[in-house]
Amino acid sequence: MSDLVVAHAPLFVGPPGIDLAERAAREDLRPITPAPGATRPRGAGNRAVDEEPDRLRTCFERDLDRIQHSKAFRRLAGKCQVFVAPDDDHLRTRLTHAIEVAQVAVSIARPVGLDVPLTAAAATGHDCGHGPAGHASEGALSPFVDGGYHHAVYGADVVLAPLNLCAETLDAIRNHSWNRPSPTTPEGEVVAWADRIAYVCHDFEDAVAAGVVRPHELPDAVSAVVGRDRRTQLHGFITAMVETIAATGVVGLRRPEADALDAFRAFNYERIYLRPEAVEQANRAARLIAALVEHFVEDPRAMGDDGVGVAPGSDEAVAGAVRYVSGMTDRFAATAAVEHLGWSPRSLPRSA
Repeated sequence: MSDLVVAHAPLFVGPPGIDLAERAAREDLRPITPAPGATRPRGAGNRAVDEEPDRLRTCFERDLDRIQHSKAFRRLAGKCQVFVAPDDDHLRTRLTHAIEVAQVAVSIARPVGLDVPLTAAAATGHDCGHGPAGHASEGALSPFVDGGYHHAVYGADVVLAPLNLCAETLDAIRNHSWNRPSPTTPEGEVVAWADRIAYVCHDFEDAVAAGVVRPHELPDAVSAVVGRDRRTQLHGFITAMVETIAATGVVGLRRPEADALDAFRAFNYERIYLRPEAVEQANRAARLIAALVEHFVEDPRAMGDDGVGVAPGSDEAVAGAVRYVSGMTDRFAATAAVEHLGWSPRSLPRSA
């Protein structure tokens, strides 16, 4: 397909003309044949620390369970997706975003014969490295991390490292962002697409609910291809991806829907993410986060058990402060700013 669009390097799923595992076949309990390029679970999996295989679960099913039971995943409930400390409880958090990404990713992976547990595990854990206040935290934390702070890398290499996940799961998490190298598995590439599809659709829906934009303002370049409501949009993008993978044997998206996705994302950036009110609050959040790190670097004891025996100003103190602050929920970070830095509650970041 000459108009195929890929997020990273082309990742092989199978030869063009993949037989899809459609609903009717699954209702008849016909087994799904793995695609030639699908990642195969083997024993206990490729882990940093060897383990015995589980008697009942594949290695990737185990990874999914570990992520879902982790504190890092649960804390995403208190980290914003777009709107900081919103009054509307129905607006997405980073947790609900991760769940929706997993739904989209699995909907793409299953019919084309990719490994569903690996896809679900990577999608569920893909944002566990995010700090409080969303992407604003990355710039604030970067000066304290060699090479800068990237939520995908930090999530895989630091936050989720204690779970001893499979290398393939960590790779998909580490490289789900489009500004990262290509994942090594087609499942990881599906997660990269699913992340973008999910957030452009639900962030627009949330912005409409918050009164930031109106439904009719969505450009025709988007609505004419995938519609104006989230349900129709998700169905359009997911179906197009499944059909594109089946036709080409590569994880990608055909040109009409890919152009619509680009236009959707550009609209969201202009009208939602980078609107002046959002930028002002993001800058305020970044100052808060950087100030907290600086405080805990100089006074590790303020971190409680995490700071026991840590010398103030040391490299260990810097690494510990980044780990401590990046794990904070938005509410905990705001409380810490008031208690430790003397910030006024009125000066705390809050989406407008």
